[in-house]
Amino acid sequence: MASITIDRCAFGTLVINGTPYEDDLIIRPDGTILVPWYRRRGHQLSLEDLRALIDASPEAIIMGTGMSGGVVPDPGLKDRLLRLGIEFIPEPNDRAVRTFNDLVEDKRVGAGFHLTC
Repeated sequence: MASITIDRCAFGTLVINGTPYEDDLIIRPDGTILVPWYRRRGHQLSLEDLRALIDASPEAIIMGTGMSGGVVPDPGLKDRLLRLGIEFIPEPNDRAVRTFNDLVEDKRVGAGFHLTC
């Protein structure tokens, strides 16, 4: 699995393997970081917004929905991802960081993080 660790998060910042990021981003299962990451409808999350992750064949996608959970997945998104064989775990950033770090050593994990809200 990827050798990547999220060191910490704060409003507007995510530190990954010692490097700070200040834009929304995607972490692919191979450890590639795509930044900046924009969603088509701002604080709503659709299947298409996750295409760069889906195409990387993760076992799980962790979605950091912001510091207070401001990003809302479309209705049915979790079920659509499950049909593709992908576990979907949307959580506020502090919990998403812990979940990502817990799972990344044992699974092909991808993630998306909204760094504000």
